Amino acid sequence: MKLVKSLLLGSAAGLCAVAGAQAADLPARRAAPVEYVRVCTAYGAGFFFIPGTDTCLRVGGRARFEYQYVSNRTRNNDVSGFRGLGRLNIDARTQTGYGTLRAFVRFELASRTGAQLTSGTQQRYANAFPAIGQDTFGRAQQYVNVDKAFVQFAGFTAGRASSFYDFYAHDLEFVGVSVGSDVFSTNLLAYTLTFGQGWSATISMEDPIFRRSPTFGTIAALGTAALGSTTPTASTTFFVGQGVFTGVGTSFAANGAPLSAVNIDVQQRNHLPDFVGALRYDAPWGAAQISAAVHELRTGNFASAAFGVNGGVVPVGQPVARVPSAEYGWAVQGGLKLNLPQIATGDVLWLQAAYGQGANAYTGITVPQGSEVLGAGYTNRFTGANVPGGYDMAIDANGRAHLTESWSGSAAFLHYWSPQWRQAFFGSYGRATFDKALRGPASPLIGTFFNAAGPTGTGAALFSGFGKDYSNIVAGSNLIWSPVKDLDIGVEALYQRMEFLGGASRGRVVDANKPVTVGGVPRSVKVDDNVIVRMRVQRDF
Repeated sequence: MKLVKSLLLGSAAGLCAVAGAQAADLPARRAAPVEYVRVCTAYGAGFFFIPGTDTCLRVGGRARFEYQYVSNRTRNNDVSGFRGLGRLNIDARTQTGYGTLRAFVRFELASRTGAQLTSGTQQRYANAFPAIGQDTFGRAQQYVNVDKAFVQFAGFTAGRASSFYDFYAHDLEFVGVSVGSDVFSTNLLAYTLTFGQGWSATISMEDPIFRRSPTFGTIAALGTAALGSTTPTASTTFFVGQGVFTGVGTSFAANGAPLSAVNIDVQQRNHLPDFVGALRYDAPWGAAQISAAVHELRTGNFASAAFGVNGGVVPVGQPVARVPSAEYGWAVQGGLKLNLPQIATGDVLWLQAAYGQGANAYTGITVPQGSEVLGAGYTNRFTGANVPGGYDMAIDANGRAHLTESWSGSAAFLHYWSPQWRQAFFGSYGRATFDKALRGPASPLIGTFFNAAGPTGTGAALFSGFGKDYSNIVAGSNLIWSPVKDLDIGVEALYQRMEFLGGASRGRVVDANKPVTVGGVPRSVKVDDNVIVRMRVQRDF
């Protein structure tokens, strides 16, 4: 028994030794390393490395509530409006041998209702979707926009970004209605050369769609009263989403008044981009910039329809007026930003001025009343054919183009009463001037009477708003409380005033709020004004 027991124990020990030796020959299993998100300090706070890459990423955004009240004079317009807005920012940066490679994307989505918070311009640009109910059409809107989506590399910026022409761009305002250029989203390709010592220069090729105002025609268009009649015509050179035509004369009375005409398509197609150049200087005391832009204006070809005193047929042997040549609007702008820590930490002063011809969006004279509409009114005194002209170019009866001249100036000051309380003050003035030949007998404006002797200059025609010089004034202030970091609670109030310039015949239009005539002459007005109050609660992260 002892011998058997010894053999069994020896066999077991041998098996264990063999098993141990075989196990020692197998590779050891190790736990997979845990890859933690690492903080990236190269580009400021909030960046982290995308796991497995050398790209730094920052995710941020904004949530905002707004309520707005607008003064009004009739029951037909909204005075109250709401907006809820969400913003998402994604900023990705990678260091390369050519410098930083950056991609930035910003999405904005909003639910907007009521007074001036909905935007017909944004609907025309396909950035917003309207409700279509009886009580919601024009006053309820969902806003969806790729606000930014650009790549920056080796001095190049390509994608959707703010225009390089802009400088102040309503930086201190809630509503952003002061006169001045502010195109925060456009498609562009730009190159910026940095000289050092704070100097840089940029040349940019930008999408003209987001700077466009329409072309205005100065004689009756398709579907209006016949030339030679004593019936005032209506403005038909602008249809939302439809064809746009104006007439060019083919026969004329002895005094030059058109008697027959052919239609010309004045919708602007994309032919050339806008070209922008900017020279900028940045320093501890602030910044300065000079910028310039060129903006092409081009009409289409003749349409087949003709109209006039002879049954809508162009007289045999009469020459057809020429298609207007392409014109080139332009604008220049200068801006200055002054940091004023000697008053209080964070204080800043902005100054800006611009001048242009055929480039209203660059001087901001028609913003924010809207683009791609002929009129620039914003309350209820100026409506229909009585609003100030918002067009870059007018075509007269002889097919000649006349560019709109405009200029603007603005100032804004931000003061910190304490680290938690700050207040901004802002004001602007702009002016649009039209060629006086547009209202001459050879090229009567839409809204005038026509007869063999030319425009009579009486009745409603005398008070047409088209072609009349006007000014635009804005002044306002806001107060913001920031009880904790990145939280703003504030209120803003501002006053707008649009006024026709000139004497009795050029400085007044029919008062749409008082459609009553005295002795056959309509009641008239030369000023339209407005008060806007907006409150805001905003959290950035």
